Order: sequence, then C-alpha cells, then structure tokens
Amino acid sequence: MPPRSGFVFAGNRIYAAFQVAVARMDKSLNPKDTLWRLQKHSFTLSDLVYLIHILNSAFWLVIMCVPGFPLKLLIPLLHIGLLIIPLTSQIFLPALPVTTYLITFYSSQFIPNNRRPSIYVSVLPTLESVLFGANISDLLTRYTHPILDVIAWLPYGVGHFTLPFIVAIFLWLFRPRQALHLWARAFGWMNFVGVVAQIIFPCSAPWYEVIFGLTPADYSMKGSPGGLLRIDNLLHSHGYTVAFSNSPVVFGAFPSLHSACATMEALFLAHFFPQVATYAWVYAAVLYWATMYLTHHYLIDVVGGSCLAITFFYLFLPDDLKGPLATASPTGALANGVAHGGGQSNGRSKYEIYDIEEPHLDGDGLSYELSSDAASDEEDAGIAYRSPGPHPVGAGKDSPVAVAAVAAMPLIGPVTKQARRSHKHTASIASLIRADDRVEDGWSPIGNGSFVFPPTPTRSERDVR
Repeated sequence: MPPRSGFVFAGNRIYAAFQVAVARMDKSLNPKDTLWRLQKHSFTLSDLVYLIHILNSAFWLVIMCVPGFPLKLLIPLLHIGLLIIPLTSQIFLPALPVTTYLITFYSSQFIPNNRRPSIYVSVLPTLESVLFGANISDLLTRYTHPILDVIAWLPYGVGHFTLPFIVAIFLWLFRPRQALHLWARAFGWMNFVGVVAQIIFPCSAPWYEVIFGLTPADYSMKGSPGGLLRIDNLLHSHGYTVAFSNSPVVFGAFPSLHSACATMEALFLAHFFPQVATYAWVYAAVLYWATMYLTHHYLIDVVGGSCLAITFFYLFLPDDLKGPLATASPTGALANGVAHGGGQSNGRSKYEIYDIEEPHLDGDGLSYELSSDAASDEEDAGIAYRSPGPHPVGAGKDSPVAVAAVAAMPLIGPVTKQARRSHKHTASIASLIRADDRVEDGWSPIGNGSFVFPPTPTRSERDVR
C-alpha cells in the first residue's frame, strides 16, 4: 500500500472510531440524571476512595495562596459542576486521581519552609556509585551535541506532556471503556504517590551538583532547566528556563516521574496495542537516557520511577483485562458480554442461550459444518463427497453428469449462505423448544398461549385418511 493511501486509510479509521466513540457518550446536560444515578448507586468499601480525594483536595486548598481567598473557592465549585453534569462527569469522574495529583503537585509549593524536611544532596550520587559502580548520569553528560540535544528534548520536553493524552485518546477510541478508566487510575495514583515521595524525601538533581557541587541546599533556591537550557538557546526562547525556575517541586529528583510516566505508557501500549510494543519501549529507553543526559535525574531515580510504574500497573490491572478483552474493540467488548459499568454480564454466548453447538472456525475465520441437505439417493457418491447443491442444468437426477457433480463437491466445506440460513433456523427451533424457560420475559410464543402445536393424529386416524 502506498504511504499516502496508508495515511488516508488510518485517518478514515480514526475518524470512524471517533464517530462511534462520540455516539457511545452520554450527552445529557441535566444534573438530575447524575443525582438519580447517585441515588441508585449501591455504596461499597471501595467508594471510600472518594473520601481520600475530598480530604486531600481540602487540605491543599486551605494552604493554597495563589489564587487567594475567595477566588480559590472557584476551583472546587468548577470541579463539582463538571462532576454533576453527565456529559462532563463521564470524563472527570474517572480522572479524579489525575486531578488529585495535579492539585498536590501545584499546592506543595505553599508548604511553609519550617515544616519541610531537609534536602538530601549527596544521597543519590552516593547510592548510584555504590549500586552501579560509577556516577552514570555524570558520564552521560560528558559529551553533548545539538543533535543529541534534540533527540533528548523530544521525549523529555515534548512527549512527556503530550503522550499521556495520546494514549488516553487511543484507549477511548479503540479499546473498552474499562481500559481508559484503568489508565486514569493507574496514571493518576502513580503520579500522586510519586509527588508525595518527592515532598517527604526531597533530593537534589544532577544539575544542582553541576552548579553548586555537594553544598547544602535550601528551599529558597530556584530550579534549573539543566540541559534544556541548550534547547532554549537553540529555539531562541526562555520557555524551559521559566518553567523549571518556577517549578512547585524543585528538589523532586527521586523518583523520576518522567521515567515513571514513560514506563506506564509503554506498559499500556504493549498490553492494549501489542503491535506497537517495540516502538513504545524504544521511546521509553530513549527517555531514560534523556533524563540523565539533560542532568535532571540520576540512574537510581530512573530505576525508582520505573519500579513505581510497574507496581501500579499490575496493582490496578483487573483480571478481565488480562485476557483477549485487552485487545477487543469497544463494540466487541459489549458483544462479548461486558457491561458499560465495567462488570461482567451473565457470560453466556448466543449459542449457550439457545443450547446449540457453536460453529468451529478454521484459520481463515470460515465456519465448517456437515451438510444435511443431501438426498438419500446420493449415497453411491460416497460419504465424503456428497453434494448439498443443485444438479447441473440440463442433467437428469441419475445422469452421469449429475453423479459427477455430486462427487465433486465436498460434504465438509465453507458454509454457504444457504447453510447459514439453516443455522439460523436451528436457533429459532431451539428458542421455541426452550421457550418455557423464558415465559417471564414476556415474549415467548409458547408460554403465553398465543401459539399451540397442532394435535398429533393417532395411527387409526392416519389409517382412515
């Protein structure tokens, strides 16, 4: 396929998936619908997680200085409004772990300095030398080049901020809803725990060692863009310098959330889109190198962040998404009995419901079954080559041409349209036979008395006829 045709095909497929995904969404703007669902909801112990969200947000909202009171009250009011409208609730309710992480990350800068723990400057380089035999991050920064700067900048300074949205969009378009909810939970809680660890255990990054050595640090110091300063010079801008100088968490080297996010993205892409697994892990490996090349993290930080991501991925991954459902389309997941709410339905296929044998599929996805339309006078043609099709035009039933045609058609082969129709008839007969089991559903033609079988004549009645 030519490259242009391939892009057109991919674009058409994404657009079609987008239309289907939008059609699946709840487009109601009436808050009463959300309140009605809340009244019908059966609360369990797992719902206590929402209490954690409320308490965490209230704590950080109290110490938040910018924006000040009463403007900062608009934040919870806006969030509650997004949660109570059905159209936006289906997006922001599963994303609560992400918003919890964001408010924690932003508001941590307002913690009074006298309440903060001491900053560890020499712990990480010492651990790296002990565990790996050398300061690996220092070795990777010995040689720099503009081409290497760009290669490191793309995943670290661009992909880190855009790829989480891309993964979420593709999960929304091409995978069951449970996969997208899993992404929000695992990604949000991983970052939340990582930020809390950085607040409790503040450590300086390699750029601090390059600028200040191992002298003690304090919270009045501004952050540094490290190697991204070369990107600012290359682009003739100050974007990364301003962003890292005003970072809420300056001494958050361990664990590396850049490596944690890249590992989480690679795990999700490899699990739900196996065809891109190699590319996902190559991207993650390049980002691991970039964190050290740009003097933002030590190797021990990268290892810690990756372990954090692996832990949360397998901690939150449900059993339902460990099998074929992980690569099923949203419509395929519903067809296989998966409900919207993430639970499993009765699990019975249509063949089990009608108590009929499920057709076997060959390598090409074609169904093969025995034909039952052969006439009794075709026995001489051989049991393995009995034809269910009509005789050739112009040939008699017992002519050599007809016999040859019968012998030439296999009894076992791909099911034709006629065979498929007979299979549907079998399902209909089975539904009539087991109709007594479904009288309570209100549609059975037998159970409700609207249909009766004609009486079977006795032998004497048949002899009279």
